[in-house]
Amino acid sequence: MTRFDVLDNLVENGNGYLCTSQVIDAGVSKPTLAEYVSQRKMERVAQGVYLAEDAWPDELYLLCLSNSRIVFSHETALMLHGLMEREPKITSVTVKAGYNASHLRRKGIRVYQVKPDVYDLGIMEVQTSFGNTVRAYDMDRTICDILRYKDAMDVQVFQYAMKEYMGSAHKNLNHLMAYAKRFQIESAVRTYTEVLL
Repeated sequence: MTRFDVLDNLVENGNGYLCTSQVIDAGVSKPTLAEYVSQRKMERVAQGVYLAEDAWPDELYLLCLSNSRIVFSHETALMLHGLMEREPKITSVTVKAGYNASHLRRKGIRVYQVKPDVYDLGIMEVQTSFGNTVRAYDMDRTICDILRYKDAMDVQVFQYAMKEYMGSAHKNLNHLMAYAKRFQIESAVRTYTEVLL
């Protein structure tokens, strides 16, 4: 297997994306990568991230590849879990408090910062509409997040999400209440779940 074959496999397995870090991990040099990118007419879409000529760009996946510490949350997580009727106008992510997110805000991304002790709560891997794997909060954590920020949300988006969540076979009310306790919003969660159950 040639070095180009190795890179072809990485591109195929990455849905058209190729990261410099993967190339180095596979034992292929940066000069070989540069030659490969040029010959295959790949586009540099972020630092150390290339996209094949015939691949569909996936903004959420690209954001994840170039920012490993973000977790999709709020409206973006609702969309990824099918709890929203349309794509949100603004991408929402959560990071640990203290993370310098100014580069994300400059791109128009809504950034939520949380204490490290709740940052990891409910992180899971989900598929984007293009079939790429990204990190987002699970449905139950996402419901807690939107309850905490409901005054800043579109009322229809909030109501639709709550109704879809309560009707979902994938909801986990035990997780929901455990998260609510950590965020000290148990009474709000009880109020909404009692009305909708």
